[in-house]
Amino acid sequence: MQNRFPLWKNLLILIVFLIGLIYALPNLFGDDPSVQVSFSNVSTVETDQVQQIEELVKQAGMTIKEVETGNGSILVRFNDTNDQLKSADLLRDKLGNDATVALNLAPATPGWLRTLGASPMYLGLDLRGGVHFMLEVDMDAAVKQAEERYNDDVRSALRDAKIRYQSVSQETGYIRVKLRSEEDTNSAVAVLDKDFSTLNIERPNVENELWLRITEAEQKEVKKFALAQNITTLRNRVNELGVAEPVIQQQGDNRIVVQLPGIQDTTRAKDILGTTATLEYRLVDVEHDVQKALKGRPPVGSRIYYEKNGNPILLDRRIIVTGDQIVDASSGLDQNSSPSVFVTLNGIGAKKMGKMTSENIGRPMAVVFVEYKVKTREVNGEKVRTKEKVEKVISVATIRDAFSKRFQTTGLDSTTEARNLALLLRAGALAAPVDIVEERTVGPSLGQDNIDQGMRSVMVGFVLVLLFMAAYYRVFGLVANLALGFNLVVIIAILSMLQATLTMPGIAGIVLTIGMAVDANVLIFERIREEIKNGNTPQSSIFAGYEKAFGTIFDANITTLLVALVLFGFGTGPVKGFAVTLSIGILSSMFTAILGTRMVINWIYGSRRVEKLSI
Repeated sequence: MQNRFPLWKNLLILIVFLIGLIYALPNLFGDDPSVQVSFSNVSTVETDQVQQIEELVKQAGMTIKEVETGNGSILVRFNDTNDQLKSADLLRDKLGNDATVALNLAPATPGWLRTLGASPMYLGLDLRGGVHFMLEVDMDAAVKQAEERYNDDVRSALRDAKIRYQSVSQETGYIRVKLRSEEDTNSAVAVLDKDFSTLNIERPNVENELWLRITEAEQKEVKKFALAQNITTLRNRVNELGVAEPVIQQQGDNRIVVQLPGIQDTTRAKDILGTTATLEYRLVDVEHDVQKALKGRPPVGSRIYYEKNGNPILLDRRIIVTGDQIVDASSGLDQNSSPSVFVTLNGIGAKKMGKMTSENIGRPMAVVFVEYKVKTREVNGEKVRTKEKVEKVISVATIRDAFSKRFQTTGLDSTTEARNLALLLRAGALAAPVDIVEERTVGPSLGQDNIDQGMRSVMVGFVLVLLFMAAYYRVFGLVANLALGFNLVVIIAILSMLQATLTMPGIAGIVLTIGMAVDANVLIFERIREEIKNGNTPQSSIFAGYEKAFGTIFDANITTLLVALVLFGFGTGPVKGFAVTLSIGILSSMFTAILGTRMVINWIYGSRRVEKLSI
């Protein structure tokens, strides 16, 4: 009896090993300290922009390792962090507001590996260093903003229904509506009950007065939306920092965890994450001269704003719709092949927009970006956090026809600006203010210590298993050791191909897998020993050992895999990382321990007459 694999099975195992080796290699090359430069309103990087940056850096005495372009940005690699930090400060100073300069750690993977799509694993905060923020969403402010919107909407609804009222005012926790007569009160109840199902209408012991409260169900929806919108917004803001694999996830009902591994500019990260922004659509005041308004007082009902280029513009004080009434926005080209943004509003926003545009065809309308930046200053020896309001006009377009729910914004400079504007409209506005309630910084040196300790634990466990298997099972043990190395390569390759984030719990999963990986071989080898003791020939013992041990190996690994899947499904953060590496390790070890070792054993013993096995 001979033990042989068909040619296709041998080739399959060797191809898997070769692919694993290629995609595991990038993890050996480390990172380059880099500076990423992105230009606003530019879809492709020009050669003169690259030359400008190279000249600025070289004139300052810094040495550039390599310059790369792609995705509308320029990546400048350096040999050390000192040149990186000096270059970043220099470029921010020289390029000003025309470019976004971010510090980065770019993988130093060789070009031939990058062409194959091979990239290293991302390292988590505990391994790479970086910053951890815990942000708390002001849910009371989210509900209050919703009350403000309802306040304006109720006033408009009563006006459209031609119901006379004395006042509509926002109070603490409710909206007070004062009407002129009992008839008007009854008419108002009918209108509001029809148009505002999310409001509870109360009739207090006050003549001709209504109190409107947001229902509990609607309050939950408002809070849920505010949290989800803020997570999306923060994720897009973090992109400005050039962070390779940020972690942005919900914690509890009102908190967001933001982890930025590898970030070096923590101050800039804090500034970007701590700001609160919204969007407003306003009509442009074309009846008055903006220059006269600058010299004197602005006309009643108008305010002075400033465009992106610094030019002043007069806008109506009345807000048509705000960013939280936008349900979708996408960039594209209009009928003239010009960049534009297609916007979709919710029901209330569509009604207000339709009424306003039908009455103002031919008049320009502006999109105002309103940002609240949180600044900390020292007052009488204590740090005081204050919010500074910044408003700028990011787009002005002429109303060419009446529209309501879906419309397009034109007059944009490039497709990149259109994409950026769509992003702002879709997720650029925080639905509620956030405060940084916890901040932790993990230094690169501590992260490196964790990496060193993790690698040391992997190597110690690996070597001990190798020594035991070689001493106890001899040639078969050496084959198992070869499969164990193959298994480690495959695990790292799969994690790299998935672009998974490796953390300390993930390393723990790899160490556990190394110990478990030889379990299958132990079962097989012990079965082979039993077959030999029962008087079977070496060839038949090898065949029986692999065939009869498979059921036990499969059952043992499946039960462990089920536990790993449960950990992944119900765990969070580090627990998920442990579950992922454990699951990949289980599947990989079954492949290498059963097929990999059998292929090598077949090469050694399968095609010749054997009197005795070295086991």
